[in-house]
Formats: sequence, C-alpha cells, structure tokens
Amino acid sequence: MNNFILIFLFLSLGLVLQHVKQFPTHVYKTLNKIVIYFCLPAITLYHIPKIKWSSELLFPIGAGWITYILAFIFFHFLGRRNGWSNKLIGCLILTAGLSNSSFLGYPIIEALFGKKGLETAVLVDQPGTFVVVSTLGVFTAAFYSKGSPNALGIIKKIITFPPFLMFVLACLMNIFDYNLNVNFQSVLLKIGSLVTPLALLSVGLQLTFDRKSQHWKFLRLGLFFKLLLIPFVIFVLYVFIFNQHSEVIKITIMETAMAPMITGAILASTYGLKPKLSSMMIGFGIPISFITLAFWYFVLSFI
Repeated sequence: MNNFILIFLFLSLGLVLQHVKQFPTHVYKTLNKIVIYFCLPAITLYHIPKIKWSSELLFPIGAGWITYILAFIFFHFLGRRNGWSNKLIGCLILTAGLSNSSFLGYPIIEALFGKKGLETAVLVDQPGTFVVVSTLGVFTAAFYSKGSPNALGIIKKIITFPPFLMFVLACLMNIFDYNLNVNFQSVLLKIGSLVTPLALLSVGLQLTFDRKSQHWKFLRLGLFFKLLLIPFVIFVLYVFIFNQHSEVIKITIMETAMAPMITGAILASTYGLKPKLSSMMIGFGIPISFITLAFWYFVLSFI
C-alpha cells in the first residue's frame, strides 16, 4: 500500500511544482541523470549477485526479452509504414516494451501470490527487464535519437552505460559467489530506493494534459500494446504453446501486464525521444493498469 501512495504522491508533487514559478521545472533532467548514473547501478549490484541460476528460470527471465523484441518489431515496422519520426518510434518501443516489474510488480505480486511470489518477480525484473533496458534499451535510445546512427557509437554508449557496467560486475560477482560487505549492501539498497520517488517526480514535472496534443492516439496505441496485447501473446505462448500452467507462469504473465517501466520513460526523455509522450505513458499507464491487471488475474485464475 505504501508503494501505491508514493506513486500518486510524487506524480502529484511533480504536477504541482509545474505551476510554481520559482521552481526550475527543467530540474527533471538532473533527476534523470541521478536515477540512471547512481540509483540503477546500486540496484543492480544489490540484487544480481544473489540470484541462483537454473534452467527453470528461463520462462520468467525470457518474458522481458520477448516483450521488448516484439515491441521493437511492432513499432519499428508500423512506424516506418506510417512515416513516424525516429523519436516517436523509439519512445514507443522504450515505454511499451518494458514493464514496471519492480516498483509496481513487487508489491502487487506479493499481495496476490504471497512472499514466495516475489522470487519469480525478481527473476522477471533483474536478469529480465532490467538487463533489457541496460542493453537493448540503451541501443534503442541511441539508435533512434540520431538520424544516421553510428554502430561504434551505439556500442560505446551501451558499454559505458553505468547500469550495464554494474550488471557485468554483478554477474562476475555471482559467478565467483562473491558477496559485498553487509554495510555496503545496506548503502546500495538505500541509494536504489531513491529511484522511484526521483523518477516519479521527474515524470510528474513533464506530464501534461493538453487535449489538443497529437500524442493521445499514440498513447492509446502504446498502452493497448503494453497492457493488453503483450500479456495476451505471452499467455498464448507460455500456456498453450509451451503448455505451462504453474504459479511461476501466472506471476510471469502478470509481470508482463504491468504498466510501462519508469526507467524506460526516463531513458527516452534523457535521449530526447518525445519526453511528453513518455511521461504520459507512465502517468496514464499506471492507474489504467490497475484495471487491466484485475482482468488478467481473473483470466489466469482459470488455468
């Protein structure tokens, strides 16, 4: 419940501060950098070394990768066919292709499936969605933010992206079974906990409700893809094609049905990929997702 209160508190605070003349609303750019360069690396170093790997983890881990690849294919070809700008395509891929599998996902999964369900939620989030945003997400942001992207330049952006560097380090720590000092882990956890309030405040500072905006039709398309189409595809793939009916699969599908990932929106905004639309995807996606999540939970109760 505390997480839900925080969501609306910091989104509302950002909206209010937009109308305070003395407040520098462009401070959201600084908040974005703090999230990307400090908070996300801290989360990676804290969680990844603790994961115990096995072949059974492929379904929850793979969900985030499948979702993003499908989003890339869907919006890239639809955008090219309809003459959309690169920035619009990139924004939709980053926001509709990534799930809010941690901040929203963790408390919702715990409420619906108990503490045991969190183990699956972490797998969907950390080696799945979070690694996707640190690799393919950075590639997408760099690729669509420039008219003629340079391959070496994109690779450089990925390998110098702090969360990605920390992911590589964390994987090595996992392989060699190395754990950080307990006190240092506590510091990492505290730094990582700042990601949600700072990111939501940034989104609130950029969120607008212009009825004449051309973003509304793209918002509807993006949220339809994220909240309904993708969970349906994963549902059919996992349940009917792979014949999986375990609770792990139910949790995985619920995670793919979460609202757009805040970090994806922050990344889109940082690279200039339609910041207003990316904020709308978060601002409207979160409350709408509570309705669609109830629908998917009802559907999954029958498998």
